[in-house]
Amino acid sequence: MSSDLGRAYPDRVEVHGRDLTRELMGRLTFTEYFHFLLTGREPTDDEHFFLDVLLVAIAEHGMMPSNVAARMTLAADPDSLQGAVAAGILGAGSVVLGSAKECAELLEYAKEHRDDELRRLLRGLQAIGARVPGFGHPVHRPTDPRAERILELADERGVSGQNVELARRLRDGVAEVFGPLPMNVSMPIAAVLLDLGYSADVVKSVPILARTAGLLAHLAEEREQPLGFRLARASEDAVD
Repeated sequence: MSSDLGRAYPDRVEVHGRDLTRELMGRLTFTEYFHFLLTGREPTDDEHFFLDVLLVAIAEHGMMPSNVAARMTLAADPDSLQGAVAAGILGAGSVVLGSAKECAELLEYAKEHRDDELRRLLRGLQAIGARVPGFGHPVHRPTDPRAERILELADERGVSGQNVELARRLRDGVAEVFGPLPMNVSMPIAAVLLDLGYSADVVKSVPILARTAGLLAHLAEEREQPLGFRLARASEDAVD
């Protein structure tokens, strides 16, 4: 068995064969280091730029289920900051926060199929009442401003490729089959990362890292302005 990631010695730490204190600390930003940890190489300018953009875009979105779960967990156990963060991250699923990977898989499917086959898939999803990954939002209508900004920046920076084009084609197909549904932020996250050469597995890691920062902010606020028990009471009052 072996690992190429990192190793600690009495006088140094190595990460992907690089000396942490002499080669990386003080030179790489955290975003650059995150890319380096995932891939073993330093990011290009576009990779650095868009990782920053996407991490900022998805870190915070109000009282989402992940944030509510984290706040209620901290209220129940004020000494368990790590447990509260974990409670929030465990909710990164196919409906909230974690759907970027599903979007990446849908884009990979779209590459292998014609438009008529794609519409057949969409009609099949509609027939069984299923959702289309990357489309629809309970708040942002008719457009998700985060999604539009990501696509705009991808065009400006010249990184829009096959996957961004497919995302836009999917938006047209969804509108034709389901009616007007906003493309939510998860689809452009997936499209831009795939166009930059990242794998579908890496696509899901970006929202998870971003939302961890958002959760820590919610929990810092929870200590100063507690809402956890009020949120619990509101949920109890909402149920007969």
